[in-house]
Amino acid sequence: MKTTAFLKQLEVGEHSVYAYLIGDTQTGEAIVVDPADDVDVLIDLAAENGLRIGSIVNTHGHVDHIMGNAEMKAKTGANIVIHEAEAAYLEKIGDFWLELFGARKSPPADRVVRGGDELIVGAQRWRVLHTPGHTPGSICLYEASLGVCLTGDTLFVGSVGRVDGPRSSEAQLLDSIRKCLLTLPNDTLIYPGHNYGTTPFSTIAMERVENPFINGLWNLTAYGTFGE
Repeated sequence: MKTTAFLKQLEVGEHSVYAYLIGDTQTGEAIVVDPADDVDVLIDLAAENGLRIGSIVNTHGHVDHIMGNAEMKAKTGANIVIHEAEAAYLEKIGDFWLELFGARKSPPADRVVRGGDELIVGAQRWRVLHTPGHTPGSICLYEASLGVCLTGDTLFVGSVGRVDGPRSSEAQLLDSIRKCLLTLPNDTLIYPGHNYGTTPFSTIAMERVENPFINGLWNLTAYGTFGE
């Protein structure tokens, strides 16, 4: 049976951020994850495939991931979705960071989610995994039938999100990876929030063996500035 699932990874902007367009070609429903930049490219891609973007999902509230929210919402009317522990921060990003990244302030969240909630896109059921550590409200999105997990800045290909910020926690990050991600099937495809690795995506099995922060070869405190 031909699948109607649509998933496209795009590197957008100047900060190596991966945005994701997720859709169902039968129903025309779509969501966009972390539309950090190149908003028109994402909108055009959706239109070319008969998709309508109904939600903007942020894996966390750092400016490099939310800087396209305002433009995307203005052009599509999509709702902004973020974890409940991150929603307040979304509105508190200071002018310094906005100016540094050349970003517009994000509108407030229209919907907040918790771990275990689902985002429905046609026949797809993307489960929200709450993975605090990089930030208190970081999330990953897992779709079991596709065998895909979008890991945001929690887990990269060969690395992990940084934990040197005031809202970050090394212990929480490693615990989130161990309990929420390494428990997924080994063949689960991992699609990260940044293009920092040797490949655009990986698998749980590969990261378990080759990621030095997971297999104990590197100490996360010593290398805590890797990733954003």
